[in-house]
Amino acid sequence: MRIFCLGGAGRITREAILDLVAFSGAAEITVADVNETAGREVVTWLSDSRVRFLKVNVRDRAATVAAMRGYDVVMDGTPIAWNGLSTACIAEAGCHGINLNGFGEEEASDPVFRAQGKACVPGFGMTPGTTQMMAMHAAAQLDTVDTVRISHGAYRPIAFSAAITETTVYEYDPRLPGRVVFEDGLFKQVPPFARPRDIDLPAPYGTATQYIIPHAETRTLAKNLAGKGVRLIEVRGTWPRRNMELIRALYDWGFMRNDRVSVGGVELGIMEAIGAYLQHAPEGSQTELYGYALHVEVEGGRSGSRQRHTLWHTHPPSDGSVPDWAGLRAYTRNVGIPLAIGAVLLARGAVPQAGVLTPEEAFAPATIFAELERRGLLIHERVEPCFRLPHG
Repeated sequence: MRIFCLGGAGRITREAILDLVAFSGAAEITVADVNETAGREVVTWLSDSRVRFLKVNVRDRAATVAAMRGYDVVMDGTPIAWNGLSTACIAEAGCHGINLNGFGEEEASDPVFRAQGKACVPGFGMTPGTTQMMAMHAAAQLDTVDTVRISHGAYRPIAFSAAITETTVYEYDPRLPGRVVFEDGLFKQVPPFARPRDIDLPAPYGTATQYIIPHAETRTLAKNLAGKGVRLIEVRGTWPRRNMELIRALYDWGFMRNDRVSVGGVELGIMEAIGAYLQHAPEGSQTELYGYALHVEVEGGRSGSRQRHTLWHTHPPSDGSVPDWAGLRAYTRNVGIPLAIGAVLLARGAVPQAGVLTPEEAFAPATIFAELERRGLLIHERVEPCFRLPHG
């Protein structure tokens, strides 16, 4: 098994590579990144003879495709802005592919993947990714599904990397067309901070108000639960309290539009300037609480009665009591581990379909849950009668 790790020097992708070293049995793992210094640091950190570094600039499509050829799977950790190009390279190289984001640019490569007989699964981390597995697990126990509400808390600094800063700006862009809910057969666009709902997350996170975010689950679950009659799908998220307070203030004052401004004769988006500041400020690289928390509610009918399935996940603590989970790594490992699991399943031929696939089409929830449990990430479930009117 040969695995090509694009963007492998990133904080999250390097955790996925660590998981590959520990669990995949791969014969060759290539850390591919434009940043040679950081990439070689990852190789040194992993200290495994199967791991090597290769300098790759995804903007050079021909060279990137040539570098990928012959690998079983490309595990793509590049930022959102590059996923259309990186996926096109993977398809042309004739490899399976998987990434973290899943915001839709990958669909253009579907015909090439099909022609190559390869599969690509966009958006497989904690959310999107594991959340779809949780929703599908619940839906499989119901005759009909009325409501799916997905929520998560991502407890990490607001700007510990350029990619995370980009995600923040993207998700709260007021002009973003992809911030939608699925309601009564329609995708309805909503603004930032829409439909607030208090979500109870497991300790140590507690209750937080969450808002609609533009994640892939809304569209993928609408497709894959259509046969169950689903009427409402909402995806919410939150970051640490101070992060949310800052984003709210920036939104209220118009900064999240990222208008172009001229500073000292240099034109740039105002959020680019703020993001650059935060990446170099202690406030942007630190937070009080680290980790990840998923929460999924699925309501529907079974044998003439209504049920609510509530699923949530827990992980080793970030307080340093468990090796390799302290501080920020409690966040980055949560996101990186599912990516690695998906990459290995693709490389082993466990996904027989070809083309660009949703996580629901590619993977079985039980398989993913079992692999997560091996790493100390546990999925919990509570089932109870639901007397609330549908859609209430």
